[in-house]
This record gives sequence, C-alpha cells and structure tokens, in this order.
Amino acid sequence: MTPLQSQQPKVVIIGGGTGLSVLLRGLKRHPIDLTAIVTVADDGGSSGRLRTELNIPPPGDIRNVLAALSDVEPLVESLFQHRFSTNNELSGHALGNLMIAALSSITGDFGHAIQEMSRVLNVRGKVLPAANQSVVLHAEMEDGSVVSGESKIPYSGKKIRRVFLTPEEIEPLPETIRSIREADMIILGPGSLYTSILPNLLVPGIGKEVTIANAKKVYICNLMTQAGETLDFTAADHVRAIYDHMKCSFMDTILVNKEPVPADIQELYKEEMAKPVIYDVDKLKELGVDAIFDDILTFENSTIRHDTAKVAEILVRLIPKR
Repeated sequence: MTPLQSQQPKVVIIGGGTGLSVLLRGLKRHPIDLTAIVTVADDGGSSGRLRTELNIPPPGDIRNVLAALSDVEPLVESLFQHRFSTNNELSGHALGNLMIAALSSITGDFGHAIQEMSRVLNVRGKVLPAANQSVVLHAEMEDGSVVSGESKIPYSGKKIRRVFLTPEEIEPLPETIRSIREADMIILGPGSLYTSILPNLLVPGIGKEVTIANAKKVYICNLMTQAGETLDFTAADHVRAIYDHMKCSFMDTILVNKEPVPADIQELYKEEMAKPVIYDVDKLKELGVDAIFDDILTFENSTIRHDTAKVAEILVRLIPKR
C-alpha cells in the first residue's frame, strides 16, 4: 500500500450482480481505498458451468467487478467481457470467466487468481470473493419447501421466508475480515436482496464482522421490486429482511430513490411484475435507520439503473471524518 492509499478513507462494498458493478464505476473515480466483497453463490450460465466442471467458485460476478474497477484500454475491457456465441462448448462463456478459471488452475487458488487478474487489469482497489470455495444458496419458502440454487430461487413462484448456505462451515479469506475491521464505511448493495446481498452476509465470519464493525454502514436500496424475491417490498421491508437474517439491527443509513419513474418505463417493468420501491419513512425511522431520499436513477435502453456518479458523490459525503 502506498502512503497516499494509507491516508485515504477505507470503503468496503458488499454485493453482486449488475448493480454492484454499476456503482463501482462511479466510486473508483474518488480518492478512496476501495474493497469489493463479491458473492460466489451464482450457479447459472457460464459461471455455473465452470463451477461444476472445474470445481471452482463461480467467476461471473467477480469478472464484472474486475471490469468495472479496471483501468485499461476500452478494447482490453471489451475483450475481457466478450461472450462467445458459437455452436460448440465455448458458446455462452465470457472470456474473462475462462481467464479466471485458467489462473485458478495455474495458481491452485481462486483468491490468488483474482489478485493476479487484478494486476493484469490494473484494478483500482481490491476485489475479494466472499468465500474461497463454492457455496450453494438455498431458500426456505413460506410453505416450508426448500429451493436450492441461486438461479432457481427467483423462479419458484413462492414467497421466501429465509435463505441459507451450504456447507455450514465456510471460511472467509483473512484479508476480507481485515478489510471489514479496518473500514471507515461499509456499503451493502445495490443488488438482488436474497441472491446477491444476503449470500455475502450469510458467510459466518463476514456477517458477524459487518454487524459489529465500527464503520458507518449504508444500505443502497434497490430502485425496483423484484418478482420472486422482493415482490411488493417497501424500503423498510428490505432492511427488515436483512435484520431478520442477521438477528440484529446494525444499519446506520439507507439511500432510497425518490425520483418518479416515467409511466412508460413502469409499463415495461409490469411484464416482470416489478414496480418502484416505496420509501416508507415512518417504518424506516422505527427501524432506527437514517434515510436519505434523492433523485438517483437513470435510464439505459429503457432499463432503470442507479445514477453511478450521483450515488458515488452522496456516499463519499457520508464517509466519517477520521
């Protein structure tokens, strides 16, 4: 670590999926010491195939985070993110996934492979897997049935009571625990509540360390509800679900969008049974969370995303002074 980095505020962001990558593109432009802790519960697509065939943690979410934090020529990033469309076994695989898998084989360790890939891509900050092994995410539904596999959970057609991981004994990397303990601020989200955020916190060491950490803890609430996970959830429902899984309250602040979603965009999302998350101020206060409401959405090909630059600016302002 350089002397400059040691003076920068330490920010840990925990999640997975597209939302995390989008936010990191904004955060990396600020003078902060950034660590991303990324879920390894994915079992679909290219990641799922490599996980099964090579017995490594799924590389897909890690690949997207590495790309988001990389500081290389656009062509190199495009190459890393390139997905093959062929009629053979390569079809559907992203080149970056194959590179991470190859480095895991060369180094004999998934975590070490990510470190080496970070050097190749000149990554700003650290990227750490939530676990250095494959884990399986399960969801217990309200009717008592259990659905196994991250990719299957949102399509069960049932309401989730809780999610849990197997195996029960999962060791996080020591560097992950150290990053959480040294953090000035810990950010959760944005991302799918049950399949991107909670799988990180359910790794025993990580969840415990986050809840007791001295850092300021901020939750970035999703912009839209998600069928199969958070249908009809309000902002407070998201927070309550995290507290129920961690068996304690620990969040300081929640960032929620208050910008209206245009009717034509809402109509498109109706097909996915998704609608804007309602910010229920009184219930958030009851949960002891300071709420920040702001216009933080943007549109990309009729898809709603967090405005990465604006959200990053808000978060940087929230970092406690040392």
